[in-house]
Amino acid sequence: MKSRIKLEEAVSAILESYKQHPDLERIGKKKLPAREDIIQLAKDIQMLLFPGFIREESLEPLELPYIIGQKTVSIFNRLCAYLDQVLCWEIAQNGENCRDDSSFGSQVEQIAMEFLESIPQLRNVLAEDIKAFYEGDPAARSQQEIVLGYPGVNAISIHRISHFFYEKNIPLLPRIISEYVHSQTGIDIHPGAKLGKGIMIDHGTGIVIGETSVIGDGVRIYQGVTIGALSPTRKVNRPKAKRHPTIEDHVVIYAGATILGGKTIVGKNSIIGGNVWLTHSVPSNSLVVWDAPANQRSVRREEIMLSPDPLLNSKNGLS
Repeated sequence: MKSRIKLEEAVSAILESYKQHPDLERIGKKKLPAREDIIQLAKDIQMLLFPGFIREESLEPLELPYIIGQKTVSIFNRLCAYLDQVLCWEIAQNGENCRDDSSFGSQVEQIAMEFLESIPQLRNVLAEDIKAFYEGDPAARSQQEIVLGYPGVNAISIHRISHFFYEKNIPLLPRIISEYVHSQTGIDIHPGAKLGKGIMIDHGTGIVIGETSVIGDGVRIYQGVTIGALSPTRKVNRPKAKRHPTIEDHVVIYAGATILGGKTIVGKNSIIGGNVWLTHSVPSNSLVVWDAPANQRSVRREEIMLSPDPLLNSKNGLS
């Protein structure tokens, strides 16, 4: 009897907590797609990007048009449904009804179709990414091995999917997809980050790339790197203000480096050494390292050719 009373009290307390924290429940509210369904959609899109690699399946050339056609139609229908749900949910937050707009359904279909039409170009960009992995990692034996086994490819391919929807101002979907691959790989790329072509993320564990980061072509990033905001303060009036660094083309960022600030620009062809803490811009062709005797130093890479030991040379101070 005593246990029954305590159980009733516990249930009453739980129900009361729902009233106290309305943002933490979705009871009797507009339906949203399940997280698992969104993740499955992302995996199926990866199957279009890397046919035959993502899961065991028989893809014979003669059957390919039928199989890919089926997959594409399935993705289109589910994507339209999920876009409809999340966009209607967002509109409802402002007290409006998405059904009041007669063109809403056609707008949803247009976004879904634009994404599917972008897949050939997306595969072209991913081909450059995978080539960068192959050329940048002496341990890689084939590009097929990279597609099958490298977490960086998984993270980048999912990011390029989520970034498309971020650019279309789609709520919820991009972040859910990004957080899924984050949990799988330890690589956290905000869907808003802009990545160039031929990006290589080696090892990957512990990498963080913030929302307004801009990463150029041919950039190589190793484990434990943070490309983040100098201050975590939320800018309410400017939610998309530039808070994260710009990394120009063909920069190498070694393990454990932290680069912060929206005004920070790392010039092209630069090298950022391991464990560097960088909050100011450096010009093109710079070498920034951390060494115990002199603390952090930044030198022009050209100067390395002029001195046998430039990092300990007193004339090469912090820029």
